[in-house]
Amino acid sequence: MANTSGQGEHATVPPEIDRWNWGAFLLNWIWGVGNNTYVALLMFVPLVNIAMPFVLGAKGSLWAWRNKRWDSVEQFRRVQKKWAQWGLVAIVFFIASCVGLFFLVAAAIRGSDAYQLAFAQLERNEQAMAILGPPIFTGLVQGSTSWPGGEAKISFTVEGQKAKGTVYLDAFRDMGRWKANRLELVVDGRPGWIDLNQD
Repeated sequence: MANTSGQGEHATVPPEIDRWNWGAFLLNWIWGVGNNTYVALLMFVPLVNIAMPFVLGAKGSLWAWRNKRWDSVEQFRRVQKKWAQWGLVAIVFFIASCVGLFFLVAAAIRGSDAYQLAFAQLERNEQAMAILGPPIFTGLVQGSTSWPGGEAKISFTVEGQKAKGTVYLDAFRDMGRWKANRLELVVDGRPGWIDLNQD
């Protein structure tokens, strides 16, 4: 078969390359610019960008062959394989970055004065300690605090020898000191909550 790549709609696409393109699927608009397939820029159109990676994955090889001149089918396949590999690297890096960011934020919250206030209040509350059973271990931390001060809305899981639950804190900083608007413990399997907000 003659090499008709780069001839647009008139190009005959070899059947061995007309298949799913992982590079187009994973790197979408970046892959599109690199392969003269500018329809991939529709990734910047809201709602359209939801379906576009799948369209590019299905039609990417066909469009890339038609839109760009290639030396041979072998070169085309070699280059598209590299795009797929870089796409995989990008996805792994993105996931690792998200996980790292999550733990970084959690560590920052755990080190905040607002979190320390909530945990100290929990340990001082006799009812909570009796239900949970010391020692108390904390787990997943979520929420946000404005730094260096202002407002904090956080929650964290707690587990003792008898039970586990979640602490919820809504606090503000006043005159350099954190004060809780609401500080409550919800114990798993028990109705209601325990008010931990003590002066």
